[in-house]
Formats: sequence, C-alpha cells, structure tokens
Amino acid sequence: MNELKTAIIDIGSNTIRLVLYQYDNEEGLRELGNIKTVARLRTYLQPSGEMSDEGIQVLSETLLTFKAMLEDFEVTDVKAAATAAIRQAINRDKIIEEMKERTGIQIELLSEEEEAYFGYVAVAYSMGTKSAVTIDIGGGSTEITLFENKEIQQSHSFPFGTVSLKQRFVKGDIINSSEKKELLAFVKEQFQTLPWIKNVALPIIAIGGSARNIAQIHQQKHDYPIASVHGYEMTKENLDDLSLFLGQLSFQELKQLDGLSSDRADIIVPALEVFRVLMEVVSSETFQLTKRGLREGLIIQRILQTDTQAFDKYNVFEGNARRLARQYGRSEVEVDYLMHLADQLYRECCHLGYLQYHPEDLHLLAKAAKVFNIGEYIELSSSSQHTFYLIANQSIDGLNHLERVKLALLASYKNKDYFERFAAPFATWMSREEHRKIRDFGALLKFVYALNVSKRNIVHAIEMHTEEDHVQLNIYVKKNAAAEKYQANRHRKHLERALKIPMKINFIEEGWNNG
Repeated sequence: MNELKTAIIDIGSNTIRLVLYQYDNEEGLRELGNIKTVARLRTYLQPSGEMSDEGIQVLSETLLTFKAMLEDFEVTDVKAAATAAIRQAINRDKIIEEMKERTGIQIELLSEEEEAYFGYVAVAYSMGTKSAVTIDIGGGSTEITLFENKEIQQSHSFPFGTVSLKQRFVKGDIINSSEKKELLAFVKEQFQTLPWIKNVALPIIAIGGSARNIAQIHQQKHDYPIASVHGYEMTKENLDDLSLFLGQLSFQELKQLDGLSSDRADIIVPALEVFRVLMEVVSSETFQLTKRGLREGLIIQRILQTDTQAFDKYNVFEGNARRLARQYGRSEVEVDYLMHLADQLYRECCHLGYLQYHPEDLHLLAKAAKVFNIGEYIELSSSSQHTFYLIANQSIDGLNHLERVKLALLASYKNKDYFERFAAPFATWMSREEHRKIRDFGALLKFVYALNVSKRNIVHAIEMHTEEDHVQLNIYVKKNAAAEKYQANRHRKHLERALKIPMKINFIEEGWNNG
C-alpha cells in the first residue's frame, strides 16, 4: 500500500471519536484530524439491557455530524468500529441497522477479543518495550493483554470500565473513601481471576484517554520540561501520590485541574484506582503511557495486510527515525552513510583505548547519527536549537522520554555551552558519568557530520594511530575535500576535548590528481 487517506469512527462507551489518518510509504502514518464527542453511551443502557431511544438518537446525531466533517475533509474511506456500549446492548442489531438507514454508515461491532488484540497491535508497533501487560480502560470495558518478545500470549476483556464503575460504586460526582474501598476490592478480585498476570513483574502499558489524562496531570504537577505523553513513564509511587492528591480535590477543583479534560473529572479517580490495583496484582514497578490505541491498531493491521514490511514491531524506532530524517530533508543514502562513519570513528577510538567499547553505546550513536542536526532544514544558523526542540518535544515511536532526551542532546550537539544549556532541565535524569558520555558522543557525531558537509559521501575510510604527543587521524577521500577539510579542522577541538588528547588530521586523496 503506497498511499491511504482514511478515517476511523471509534464508538466507545464514554466518547465517540472521529480520527482522520494519512499513510504513505515515505512518511508513515500521520494523524490529520481528531474530533471527540463525550456521548457517555454506557449511561443509556437500561436495566433491561436495551439502549434507550435517547441513546440511539445521541449516536445518530453524532454520526451525522461526523459524516458532514468527512465530506469537508474529502475522505470517503471510513471504518466505524463499536465496542462495549453497543456490544452490551441487547438491541445492538437494531442499533446497527438504524445507523445504516439514518446515516449511511455501516458499524462494525468488535468482539472483546478483537478489541483487546487491536490495542496490543497499537502498543507492539509504537513502543520499544519488548514484554508487558497492557490495559485499555474504556467507559464500559477493560481489556488486558500479556505480550512477551512482542508476541501476544493472552488477552481478556472485563465488562466494566470507568463509566460503569462510576455508575455502580459512586453515588455523587466524586468517589468517597468507603466507595473507593468497595471499588478497589471488586477490581482486585476481578484481576486475580487472570493467573497469567499475577506477579509477572512486567511493565504496565496503559492505553486510552483516562491514562493519558493521568500522565498529563502528573506532568503539569511537576513542571515537566518536554511535551507529549507517548513513552512517558511513572512508578507505582507516582500513582500512589497522585491518588492522594486527587482524593483531596472537590469536583469543581478536578474540573479546573490542568492536564485533566473536564469531561473526565468524575471518572479519573476510578480509572487511577484500577491502574494502581493492576500494578499491585502484576507486581509492576513501571507504568508506561502510549497515545496509540484501538484506532491505530485497526489501521496498522489493515496496512500490514497489503504490505508486510510497512512496520517492524521488533525495531520500532529505526523505521520512525528514517521517516523523521526524510521529513527534514535527509536522504536514505545520507542516513546510512553518517551511521557508517560514526561506526568507523567510534571503533577506531575504542581500538586505541580512548573510548571503551559497549554495544549499547554504538547503538545509541547509530540512532543519533540518523537524525543528527536535522534542524538545519529549518534554519542553518540555529540548527542546534531546532534539532533539540524537534526531537525532545514530539512523540517518537519506540523511545521512552529519557531515551528521547538523550537522542535530542546527542543529535543537537554544537558545543559544550549549548549542550549544558539544553541538558540543564534534565540534570536529575541521568548520572554525571552518563551526562559526560553523551556530551563526548555529541562531539564525535559533530565531527562525523563535518566529514560530509558537502553531502557528496567522499570519505571512504577513517584510520587513527597514536604518535608520541598526539593522535594522527587519517581521512581517506575519493576526491577533492576542501569543504570537509575546512569543517573538520574547525570542529577538531570538540573531538580533542572528548578524547583528551591533541589531534592532527591528514586528508589522503586517493585516486584524485592534484595536478
């Protein structure tokens, strides 16, 4: 599949959402628009099990509004997927038939197994975590999966979600202490029916709007220095502290809370308590967030059916880094070439003992080489600032936030002063030794980048050897390298500082006649 412009209508128990996507081989999957209606369809399920006429009317009006928007966007390829609220309604066939008649939109009702599976697909293809327990808590159901080495092992769907838990356990707008106790006991009992999650001690990856809101509240509360929740990580202690904090707020205070959508003010605490219970049952230390979910799982699965190479769940970052580089004017050939030069220079430095070889260090260098200095696409004179901002402040599939900051610091390296300025908000994120290592690797990458300043890929080998009082660096080139000579000598001091030894550079022009 070379190109696809499509839309998903996700009919959930709490919200109905229209999301427009564009996919092409070059740029991957991009979100073009995202429109949400808080319909709370779950509240229209009557004791008899039927969805009321009022609920059907709310759904119909929402779909007609979305249909008009689809015409504005000129999108004709649409998939409408319904989950728990429709699934749990005994008049579901009538609802689906009526929607087709009233709106022309054919609703596909997802089974519990399908809903869980598509959530797993979204996580597997957007997160670097190899093994985890996922939770997708919606308004009317909660899906749990277990995957190991990116392969799904188990899945289960519980017929409760944030809206149904609130209906069952909470009498007022917000939960009180006795209600919370009952809710916790119920959820714990439910989760303990799954022997395959008990004490597996894997990370929890949370999907859905409630999880994203919890991450946003935590970020706002701690003046978090970078944007986005995708790849954000919290601890069990963080969730416990947040539970105490939210438990002290009135309904009005919750509605005004930064990071929390006002329409989730009454269901955010039940959602948080569910996450806390799951972490306890799993014996998990890490709570990770993804902004991907059911919708992305549906699209990814569809694309993979026609192009099995479109996404690689085992190397999530690699494919995204290439797309990111391409987006900012970097060709595939140049990306590979910069990685090759970085690999050569690193190995030479290790061979002479100026750096200590570690495969994970080389892997980090290769990652950063792919996107080094991409900010020059915006403006050459301030490329360092643009590079750091672009990488640190956008969701990058396959990276958590610490990995993203390390990548941004490496890829934006200009000099020691700039590095320290960019690194200052993240002083507590890494050790002094790690900080110094990233700074030194940044200097190495800056030098490598100088060796291809003319974008002609003319350096074919790098060789280092130690003299009495300096390092001799021989750069073998295929043709005249005036621009590379100038740039390499300008940036030599950064590499000398990193390796702690003076350096002499000799460009050896092979197969090129000076005369």
